[in-house]
Amino acid sequence: MSDSAGPPSEELEEPLPEEIQPTTTLASEIAGPGKASWRQRALLPALAIFTALVLGGLIIIFSNQESLDAWKRVFSDPVEALSVSWRVVRDAYYALFSGALGSPSRLARAFGSGDIDQIRGALFPLSETIVTATPLIFVGLSVALGFRAGLFNIGAEGQMTAGAIVAAAAGISFGWLPGPIHLVFMVLAGFAGGALWGAIPGVLKAKTGAHEVITTIMLNFVAISLTLYLLSVAPFKQQAEPISKPVKVTFPHLFGANLRVHLGIFLALVVAFLVAWLLNRTTIGFEFRAVGANPAAARAAGMNPTRTTILVMTLAGGLAGLAGANQLASITPSLIPGFASGLGFDAIALALLGRGTPTGVVAAAFMFGVLRAGGRTMQATTQTPIDIIVVIQALVIVFVAAPALVRAIYRIRARGVTGPQTFAKGWGG
Repeated sequence: MSDSAGPPSEELEEPLPEEIQPTTTLASEIAGPGKASWRQRALLPALAIFTALVLGGLIIIFSNQESLDAWKRVFSDPVEALSVSWRVVRDAYYALFSGALGSPSRLARAFGSGDIDQIRGALFPLSETIVTATPLIFVGLSVALGFRAGLFNIGAEGQMTAGAIVAAAAGISFGWLPGPIHLVFMVLAGFAGGALWGAIPGVLKAKTGAHEVITTIMLNFVAISLTLYLLSVAPFKQQAEPISKPVKVTFPHLFGANLRVHLGIFLALVVAFLVAWLLNRTTIGFEFRAVGANPAAARAAGMNPTRTTILVMTLAGGLAGLAGANQLASITPSLIPGFASGLGFDAIALALLGRGTPTGVVAAAFMFGVLRAGGRTMQATTQTPIDIIVVIQALVIVFVAAPALVRAIYRIRARGVTGPQTFAKGWGG
């Protein structure tokens, strides 16, 4: 046989240069392989939440005086210690979830009666949960978008504040505009303000290599200080108080004045859908993910990582700015010091818990809304410290960020990674 056929095809394949090899990071481990089903992707976060609730229950037991007294007699009456502990945890978690979603018995009576006032009263806890979750969706999407492009956007706090500044200026002025147009203008102004603030670290990263973690953190403090200054000058200044004039237009309430749930939740869901469509159905979204996986490989494929970095940070800032506009148009109609209230930092946890996906972020935001809205009821009815909620949130983040630990606890075999889905690089990236 002639040798003209040449060597086997595998001998002709040359390995990719090291700089364009696919990368795998802790973030890609959290995200998991792209071909995994939604059940597989949801398994580890669900187990993380369950484990956090179990540990939170143990903390509740050993921070409750009644259960502690029962455990002092554990050797003489172990059944009492266990029954008291179970009752304490059950009552606390029942108060938590009924305070966030509504009491099942009250909901049944209200809908059975058909009285609209009773129905509204029964739905009040769910309304508060949705109101709490709405700004979290915006800021969570902001950080998640950066993650998917390989960027740590730690500046959602400052971007939200910058968006609120511009939105407040638009909301205070232009009172001659019709209400709906004025509202749309204020929301767009919030997006523009956040986008401008996000573009700054994007340009610095793309043009000078300045790490986005450092620049976004520093810009958080700049935005906070800028807010304090602007509250002392026109058009924001209102007498001697460090609070701006209220905006002249707000989101309409969906179910009457007694329920605070407003039109902003639909805007948040539409934005989440658009972000998912952008990432998964468009060429631009593909470039975002490709640059996040490996900028060198993306450049070799003809993409422009510099332009992509600037665009991602601009859009991420705009999403956080929408959170600022949302708060002004709903529950906080005036610009005040500390306006963002830590929501921008909560966004990092939301993006991790949501595994960098818009759907996951919406679910994570709703879960945080449940914990926060229900935590107040839990404290009021069972005297359980509301700080327990913060502990549970921290435990959820710990377990989500350490999937290997969850797998070890529940003896789940790790799946083989068929393709990296990196959504954030480390400090060396």
